[in-house]
Amino acid sequence: MPTDQYHEPPGELGEDGRTFARVIASLQEEAEAIGWYEQRMALEMNEEARRIMEHAQREEFLHFSMDLEFLARRKDKWRVALQKILFTEGDIVERAEQAEDAVED
Repeated sequence: MPTDQYHEPPGELGEDGRTFARVIASLQEEAEAIGWYEQRMALEMNEEARRIMEHAQREEFLHFSMDLEFLARRKDKWRVALQKILFTEGDIVERAEQAEDAVED
């Protein structure tokens, strides 16, 4: 079993810690795949091939979203930060600063 996703000895982590590490690794992989598809689609001249890549990228967005939601449901501070920043209007940096204040409380 690969352990490059761990920075601490896996055997010393509880089951929740190992699950969290696996889902974080999955989140990173999904984000990476989204980026790869974006690059491929930017260069692809064949319309049908590009549509297939767009379809595949949409699935990666869904996987990314499910991973993020799984993690947010387990970390209250993450959930608060996400709620303060995602799907809001206004300056993103200002929203992040407001979220920081809320997370610290």
